[in-house]
Amino acid sequence: YTMVVSAGGTQEPMDPVRVVTNRSSGKMGFAVAEAGRDRGAKVVLVTAPTAIPDPIGVDVRRISNAHEMQDAVLLACKSADVLIMAAAVADYHPSSVTAQKRKSSSQRWLVEMVKNPDILREAPPHLVKVGFAAETENLQEAATAKLLAKHLDLIVANDVTDPTGGFGSDNNKVLIVDRDGTTEELPLMSKYAVA
Repeated sequence: YTMVVSAGGTQEPMDPVRVVTNRSSGKMGFAVAEAGRDRGAKVVLVTAPTAIPDPIGVDVRRISNAHEMQDAVLLACKSADVLIMAAAVADYHPSSVTAQKRKSSSQRWLVEMVKNPDILREAPPHLVKVGFAAETENLQEAATAKLLAKHLDLIVANDVTDPTGGFGSDNNKVLIVDRDGTTEELPLMSKYAVA
């Protein structure tokens, strides 16, 4: 079977130098890709910029922003069985990108943001779809709402304010919710073990 896995935090350009991004390291998505590979899957990893080297035996496709991730993920999904969206895809991008670097002479820079596409919602219906939810409060309620809104089979949620896991850490503590409402809370463990 073929798995498509997304990883990392997309970078939405403001000018040729600056981007809007988030704190995702990509470690969870890379761990999912490696765990899939180790269980015999053919894995396509679509990743935003990270400092992590490409995993051996995984088809890695590097992208920068949400629109590039959408194109790469949907193309890979045409011949896939499973989609696991571990990436922290930016919800918004700047409505305009200046052609030249904006000078820092002004005291203010107001940036209008426009909604990015919802990759999970646009993914083909034949796939088993797994989402991730990085939350700061009401973990189970937020994860369940996202699972239902995006028509997922499974969602993996974690509290990114917990200093022992989450962004940048090698460990994670997650809550897994399936489409029937069954939940499983995993203790703090390595991201590979979670994967």
